[in-house]
Parts: sequence; C-alpha cells; structure tokens
Amino acid sequence: MEITDNNIDGGKPFDWGRTSSDYAKFRDIYPPVFYEKILERGLCIKGQKALDIGTGTGVIPRSMYKYGADWTAADISENQIKQAKLLSEGMNINYITSPAEEMNFKDNSFHVITACQCFFYFNHEKIMPKLYRMLKPGGSILILYMAWLPFEDKIASESEKTVLKYNPQWSGAGETMHAIYIPDCYNEKFSLVYREEYRINIPFTRESWNGRIKSCRGIGASLDEKEIETWEKEHKEMLEKISPPEFEVLHYGAVAELKKL
Repeated sequence: MEITDNNIDGGKPFDWGRTSSDYAKFRDIYPPVFYEKILERGLCIKGQKALDIGTGTGVIPRSMYKYGADWTAADISENQIKQAKLLSEGMNINYITSPAEEMNFKDNSFHVITACQCFFYFNHEKIMPKLYRMLKPGGSILILYMAWLPFEDKIASESEKTVLKYNPQWSGAGETMHAIYIPDCYNEKFSLVYREEYRINIPFTRESWNGRIKSCRGIGASLDEKEIETWEKEHKEMLEKISPPEFEVLHYGAVAELKKL
C-alpha cells in the first residue's frame, strides 16, 4: 500500500511492500540487548496477550515468541504480512493486514501493545484512544527504536550520502541519539513510566549492510527499479573502497513504556 505523508520524505510516496523480500532478509538485526530491555520490563512474556502494530515482517513477535506471550500482529502492507507468515512457520502468531488506525479489537484485549520502528508514522490523535481501549487495565504500550548514527560512524555516513544522492527528500538521514518522542495526546490516558537510550554496535558484512540500506524507506520502498539498480552498483563500489568484508556500525537503541492510567 502506497503511503504519502507530507511530514515524511517531503511527501514522496513509499510502499514497504515493494521491499518486503529484502526487508525479510536484512532487517532482522536487533541484538540480544534489544530484547533484554523488553524482558526487564516484564513484558511480552507467558500469560500475556501482546499486539505488535506496524509489525513489518513480524520481527518482534517472531523473536519474542519463545518467551510465551500470545501474539497478534498487524501491518498495513499485505506483502509484509506474507513474508511474516513465511518466516513464522510453526509459530502460532495471528497476523492481520490493517492500518494501525483501523484495527478493531475488543476492549481490554491485550496486556501489551508494541510498536517497533513505526510509532512516528501513526495518526496519534486517532490511534491513541483505540490503543487505550484495547489495553487491559494497567496495560502498556512499548515503543521500540534502533537507528545508525551517521555523525559518529563513517560507513553509516557514506551510505546516507548515496541514499540522499538518489532521494534528496529522504528525511531518515542525520539521526542522532535521542529519546523517543511521545505526542502530548498520550498524556490524557497514559503515564510515561520508563524510557532509555543506549549505544550498540551491530555487525554486518558488505552484503548485509547493502541489504539493510537497500531495504530502507529512502531506497527500496520509494525508488523505481532502475534507480535502485544504479544506486546499488554505486553503493557496493563505495563499500568495497571504505569497508572491510566484515565490520560493525554504531547504532543506538531506544525504548519507552507508556502505562494505561
């Protein structure tokens, strides 16, 4: 499904479904500490019903499945959900294709609702009351995020330059370490009970880093096939020049927990 948002990439349309195969292969990169932060909050564990919104290829429910929560996951893209189902073979995860704002689960359905890499895409005035209604008393929204740090990491910086060359409107560049932004409307019905930001080094090969960048919004989700082909040739040549075959890229992780009042 093509999305246009004037606050994202200058309004340039993007469709995550166009990059689903690369997303499935190259975006499941969160390190153990990323999941440890969730478990430390006592969330997404046995005895809990969990909903992952903007699930993409189901990275969060798939990775947390072994801890016993009863998972449902939703995404706006049919192609993303298809990949999620393929990757979740043998797991009892209920996947649905739906924009987050249009979900219609019963009141008090979930102990926790997770949103990873997607919270800033939502219409919060519309979705906040719905999340409140779907959560059980005392339930939590857990917002998760991870991004590379281009001002501190040379490879990330040079890769961003290639993306901006082919997609100058891409607004995903120039990330710095910061707390997850929580819109004011959540103050009406939720309390921010925890947040944390931390640096992490993520290992890559040239192939996997190229795939990670290719599957980002600024390339695979928004450029046409010829543009992607030309970008990829240039990006791979750049990596051959500046990176060893295996390397780490500095990222930061962030987490915020909102508890239902």
